[in-house]
Amino acid sequence: MTRSDWRIGMVGLGALGLPMAVNLQRAGYALQVHTRSRHAETDPALAGATACASPAAAADGVDRLLLCVSDDAAVQAVLFGAEGAAERLKPGSIVVDCSTISPQAAQQAAAQLRGQGVHYIDAPVTGGTEGAKAGTLTVLVGGDAGVFEQVRPLLEVIGGSLHHFGPVGRGQEVKAVNQVLVAGSYAAAAEAIAFGQRLGLPMPAVVEALRQGAAGSWALSHRAGAMLEGHYPLGFKLALHHKDLGIALGAAEAAAIELPVSRLVQEMEEQLMGAGHGDEDVAALHRWNNLQGHAGTISTPDQ
Repeated sequence: MTRSDWRIGMVGLGALGLPMAVNLQRAGYALQVHTRSRHAETDPALAGATACASPAAAADGVDRLLLCVSDDAAVQAVLFGAEGAAERLKPGSIVVDCSTISPQAAQQAAAQLRGQGVHYIDAPVTGGTEGAKAGTLTVLVGGDAGVFEQVRPLLEVIGGSLHHFGPVGRGQEVKAVNQVLVAGSYAAAAEAIAFGQRLGLPMPAVVEALRQGAAGSWALSHRAGAMLEGHYPLGFKLALHHKDLGIALGAAEAAAIELPVSRLVQEMEEQLMGAGHGDEDVAALHRWNNLQGHAGTISTPDQ
């Protein structure tokens, strides 16, 4: 069977999943798609894909099934719940899970699928909606090396940089490290911009100058504009990053290492979510300094 003969299932058509599916469609793959809301299944860019009423229908007869859903519970439900994909997956097929979940959840899913002769790799992605649309996501893979090579052509459509780190769960561990870096860089950019604005500096010019030096970061280059405008269109939902930080902090606790910066950002995100900003981009961390009554109230874990 050649790549062009593959039937591909895709479950989860959110901010990342939809552009990933669109790129697969454009690459000529035969797609069967399902998403919980059902709305994105009929996106004009997916014309020709088969809309499916359930994960099971999306998995029916496919050679590869991609998942891009929100959390551990969603992966469990999509695969093993009522009308879950596992009941239709054929032996020898491969599940490529691009969701960001705990390493333990990935390992559990792999073990359950292994019992019916289905392969599983965890392949969380990073690069934001920009990377998803451009097909340049970084893909962080855990799983059997031979299985990874089998799905490499598929992953090369959605990602510009593919990295294999070892057995199932390792991709999720690397993604947890990524989210710790995201936490620090976004929070630092938000704090610095709030500081510069309070000083009355010409912040667009300041950002342009600093992003090319030692203080430069992806967050400063790609999200400073949103922070300066006070407008946070969805790139990566703050509530989902908060969930991801919980995974990272859980893994850190198991490894007996403290992550004080990440804990501080997690508390900031909790306050923002409580103020109704959970569905905005992570750049909404810039709002924290403007929350009435909150400035200076967050303590570090050692206080």
